[in-house]
This record gives sequence, structure tokens and C-alpha cells, in this order.
Amino acid sequence: MVLLAALAALLPASARAEGAADAATQQWWALTEELSSDAMEGRDTGSPGYDRAAALVAKRLAAAGLKPAGESGGWFQSIPFEDRRLDEARSRLTIAGKRLRFNREVQLSGLESLPAALSAAATFRGYCGKSELGDVRGKLVVCYGRPAPDRLKGFDRAAALQAAGAAGMLLIAAPGLPGEPIRWPFAYSRSVTPLESVVKAKAGPPFLQGILNPDALGRLTARADEILTSGAAGADLPRVELGEAKAVLAVTRRVTRSANVLGLLPGTDPALADQVIVISAHLDGYGRGEPVQGDAIYNGALDDAAYVALIEQFAALRGGKGLKRPVLFAVYTGEEKGLWGSRWFVEHPTVPLASLAAVINLDQVRPLYPLKLLTVHGLKESTLGDLVRQVAQARGIAVQEDPEPERNLLRRSDNWPLMEAGVPGASFVFATYDAASRAKYRDWYERRYHHPADDLTTPIDWQAAADFNRFFIALTEAAADAPQPIAWQPGGRPVTAPR
Repeated sequence: MVLLAALAALLPASARAEGAADAATQQWWALTEELSSDAMEGRDTGSPGYDRAAALVAKRLAAAGLKPAGESGGWFQSIPFEDRRLDEARSRLTIAGKRLRFNREVQLSGLESLPAALSAAATFRGYCGKSELGDVRGKLVVCYGRPAPDRLKGFDRAAALQAAGAAGMLLIAAPGLPGEPIRWPFAYSRSVTPLESVVKAKAGPPFLQGILNPDALGRLTARADEILTSGAAGADLPRVELGEAKAVLAVTRRVTRSANVLGLLPGTDPALADQVIVISAHLDGYGRGEPVQGDAIYNGALDDAAYVALIEQFAALRGGKGLKRPVLFAVYTGEEKGLWGSRWFVEHPTVPLASLAAVINLDQVRPLYPLKLLTVHGLKESTLGDLVRQVAQARGIAVQEDPEPERNLLRRSDNWPLMEAGVPGASFVFATYDAASRAKYRDWYERRYHHPADDLTTPIDWQAAADFNRFFIALTEAAADAPQPIAWQPGGRPVTAPR
């Protein structure tokens, strides 16, 4: 408690004077400020800023009385990565003589297969469904990026284009259909992969792949408005020849390391020692990237420094006092680059996987408006969902399953690798429930998520933050002290999980 009192003093005086947050929430936000300040440089995987943040987290967990649960009796689990980045100063991409600006008009992915040079005809082939492709050999194919689900019915466009000999594929990141709001600019064109995976992977043929800003389409064809309007309506699209595409693409490569931080709160009941409850959040962010309004540091305050901070705060509140079951505090690296920290932990566990009973994951929960309704990813898959309902109901919080399953959010956070390995899990986001909450969510998503503006200026609903933080603490304690172990519901276990 002395630690928490000291942390309250770290909160800016103006924020403390407002009196909008109670003491515990002020302390939580002070921890968030530590991790998401400019001094941490966005905590990019493999960066000095990340290492500073990881060392601070380990220090906090140690001060809270946890036991190290990393490699060799320490707090860390170090992962070697290969980091590939498009060198934008030495690269260019033009279509029909129009140079496209990297990260603002086009963002490239799959850098391991990126060609060093390209000269090809560029063609727009509608949604790039099977019946629309035709002869695409040697061509750079542009596709409308978000067709209605019944348009493709599981058809893998990239694989089909590669099999047909296309030189590459650009997806128009088009608005107008359900899903995530589009966010430009992107931080960078980059891929970070565990070195172990790179060594095992077989290099495929060169293939340019990325997304195209719909605002740039008008520079490439006079039919841009027709394409975007028809695509948003789910209507048929024309085939349009766009002219010649030329590219010179330089990719830098370096090997780096980044570490998970792992601590254990031992349990008090020896009979439950092999039923470990995992609480997790990711420490990594985007680091430095494409400037937005002059700011190049992607601080990642809500995504996900705030919820590493909540894990730190929970550790401090327990003060080394155990619950019946052990609790593993897992703070992962590499989430933004592909869930690599949690995947690595599953493949190289420092705590036996068979002893893990449940995972409660925290990832950009977003306390922007009152907490009336909570979306729970993993609500129906296991009895952890039943416990979530009980704890939420006791606090006047309604819960729901994911209303947007097409976004596949259950599989896009650090709970998923453990669930694939057979560990029941759940994660959470504030649900929207009226026009005001939807407007606040969309504003945050479009202006702040994965942008430099995800920083300490984010307008937090302090009561909502306090309500969620208390819910999380109560849920973790309930799971660790539950009379029965968490179990999969019939049909809830992922088909990839061992049986």
C-alpha cells in the first residue's frame, strides 16, 4: 500500500485536482503514465524503450512480492526476432505514372516475399472472386478489399492470385461495409517474426502484397467513384486496366531480441497447485512511426499500457498474499506483430502448460463511456464465461457475446494461443449501447487506435475505468478461489486444442 500511495503522487496535479477519479484509479493511471510516456518511445518490440518498460514491470512485480517465472529463475523470457522494414527513402511504387506515398496511400505487408523490383501491368478485378480473375499472370492485381461475406465464401484471393502467377495484390481498404473503421496513415511497412520461424520457413516466389487507401484510387482511374460507391453497396464491379506499375523496393533486416515478463503469485492450497490462473496483457506497442500532426511516438496508452498497469496494480494490492490457486502474471511482447510473445510462451512454456487452468486477458478495454455492457470474447466457450456473468451481474454490468464475429477478435489477442493449446480463456471490450457510446468508440478507433493519439490525452471515463478494474480484480480472485476448476463447455474447445 505504501507503493500505491507513492504512485498517486505521480499523477499530474491538474488531474488529481479534478477529483474525477478515486484514489485506486488515480494510482492505476499513474502506472499507465509511467509505461506510456514519451520516454518509453512507444515500447516497440525489440527496442530500448520496450526493454526499459519491461525492466520497470519486472521491478514492480518483484516489489509486490511475486516470484519470478521466466527463464533460468528470472523474470524474463527472451525471444529472438527478425525485423524487416521497408526502407521508404530507397523505395518507390508508381501506378500509371503516379507515385504512391508509403503508409499514407499504400501500406505493404509480407516483406519476406517482397520483390526487389517490379514492372507489370496493373489491373482492377473487382472483388477478385474466382469468376472475376481471368488471366492475371504477371500482373499487379487491385481488388476491392471488403466484399460482402457471400461474395467470396472462403475463397482465398491471395493464394489464388499467387497460384495464377500474379505479380502481386493490393486490396482497396474500402469503407462502407461492416467491420473496423479505416485508419490512415499506418505507422510503417514492417514485419517482425521470431527468428526460429524464419529459419524454418521456406521462401516463396516474390509477391507484392499490401493495401491501398481508397482516397488514392482517384489518382489511378477516372472510375474511382463508381468503384467505391458500387463496392460499398455490394454491387457488381467493373474490370478496369490501370496502366503500368513500377516498383523499386528496399527492405532492411536485423536480428533483435525482446522479452516476455513473467511472475507468479503462489497459491495457498497445495491440492490446487496445478490449476494456475493466467492474467495477461501485452506491453509492446508500435514504437516510432509515420508522424501524425507532428507526433511520431505511438504511445499505446490504452493499447495496452493501461492494462499492464492494472496487472501491476493487482500484484501490489495482493502484496504477495496468495489465493487458493496460483496466479501467473504474463506480460507479453510482440502482440502487435502477430501474438508472438504468447505464441512463444505456449511453444516454450516456463510454467507447464498442463497446469494452466484459465487465461483472463486484457487488451485495449477502452473505458471511454459508462460501463453498462461488456463484450466478452470467450463467453460461451467455457465455464469461465459463467463466472464472468456472475461477477458482472453482481456489479450491475450486462455482458454479451461478440456482436461482430466477422472481425474474429477472439483469435486476435493473447488469450488465443493459450486457448489453442487447451486453456479456457476470455478477453473483454466495452460494448457500445447508444449513439453517444458509438460516437466515442468510433472517434477513438479512427483517431487514436494504433496512432500517436493513443496517449495520456485520451478522455477517460474515470468511473467506468474504476468499474472495470474492480470487475477484473473480482473475476481473477473468483477464478483463483472457485470451488470447481474452469472447464470447457461442450463444443467450446478450439478444434486445434489437444484433447
